[in-house]
Amino acid sequence: MRRQTGMNMQDDQKSGLTYAQAGVDIDAGARMVELIKPHVRSTRRPGADGEIGGFGGLFDLKAAGFHDPVLVAANDGVGTKVKIAIDSGIHDTVGIDLVAMCVNDLVVQGAEPLFFLDYYATGRLDPLEGAAVVKGIAAGCVDAGCALIGGETAEMPGLYAKGDYDLAGFAVGAAERGKLLPRAVAAGDVLFGLPSSGVHSNGFSLVRRIVEKTGLAWDSPAPFAPGRTLAEALLVPTKIYVKPLLAALKATDAIAALAHITGGGFPENIPRVLPPGLGVALDLDAIPAPPVFAWLAREGRVAEKEMLRTFNCGIGMVVVVAKARAAEGEQALADAGLAPVRIGEAIVADGDERVTTRGTLRL
Repeated sequence: MRRQTGMNMQDDQKSGLTYAQAGVDIDAGARMVELIKPHVRSTRRPGADGEIGGFGGLFDLKAAGFHDPVLVAANDGVGTKVKIAIDSGIHDTVGIDLVAMCVNDLVVQGAEPLFFLDYYATGRLDPLEGAAVVKGIAAGCVDAGCALIGGETAEMPGLYAKGDYDLAGFAVGAAERGKLLPRAVAAGDVLFGLPSSGVHSNGFSLVRRIVEKTGLAWDSPAPFAPGRTLAEALLVPTKIYVKPLLAALKATDAIAALAHITGGGFPENIPRVLPPGLGVALDLDAIPAPPVFAWLAREGRVAEKEMLRTFNCGIGMVVVVAKARAAEGEQALADAGLAPVRIGEAIVADGDERVTTRGTLRL
C-alpha cells in the first residue's frame, strides 16, 4: 500500500467531510429547539411538567387525577394538505391539524388526551419554518388539553425534495375503566352531526387536483371564502372537538357512540362504531355543507357518492344518542358549546351497505 506523506493529523481534519457538508445541520436543529421551547411550555398540564430535551417524555397518571385508567393511543398525519402549506409558505396551522387528527380519534373512545409527540421530517432544516410548525402543534395541544412532551426533528437530505417536509403525530389518552365508548347502539338511536370547520385533513390529493384544474394560484382570492386567499381558506385547521365532547360525556350517559369523519367519509367511519346487523340512514338534506364543498364538487365535477366517501361534507363528528334520550343528549351537546344537527338514525342493516341516504347534499 502506498503511504501518503507530507500530511499531518491537523491537515487531515481540515480536508475531512462534516455532517453539515453531508446536508445535516446540527446547529440548525439546536436553534429550532430553543425557538420551540416557549411553545412547548405553553402545553403543560397536570401530569406533565417537564422540559423537552431528554431521551423520553414523562407523564404521571396519578397527578392527572386517574384512579383506574385504560390507556388509548392514536397516531396520524396531515396527508397532502401539508403540500399546500409548503407551496404557500403558511406553516403555522398544519400543526393544529396534526394534533386534531389524533386527539379526535381518542375522544371518540371516551378518552381524555393526555400527551402528544410529533415527528417532523425534512430534507433541509429551516429553524424558523420548523418552529412555526411546532407552534401550531402546541396550539392544537392547548386546545385539546394535552401536553406536548416530546418529538423528533429529522433532517434527511436526499430523501425529501427541496423545501418539502412531512409530519406524523402520536397521542395517548386515558379513560376510567367502564367509561369507554362505544356503548350499546340500537336501531332507532338518533344521529347528530357536529359541524366541521371545512375540509379538515382528508381528500387533499383530490383538492389539489381540482385546484390544478382551475388554474388558480394559492394566493388567488378564494372563490368560496371572501377575504381569504385560496391557500388560507383550504388550510383552515381541523376542528378539535375534545373539550366540549368531554364536557357533554360528563354531563350525560345518553351518548352511545362517536364517529370521527376522516378518510373514507361517512360510509367508512360510521360503521366502525356500530354492532353487527346495524347501519344508519342519513338525511343529506339536513347536512349543512360549507361553500368550499360546493366549489369542489362543481369545479371537479365530483359525484355526490364520491363526495360522501372522500370528504366530511360539513360534518366532522357524528354523535349517536339513545332514542329515548335524544333531547337530553342534544341539550348536553349544545350546553357544551357545540351545534348539533339531527342527520339520521340507526337502522337494521343485514347487507354490506350499512350507510344509506335520503335527500341530496346542499351543494
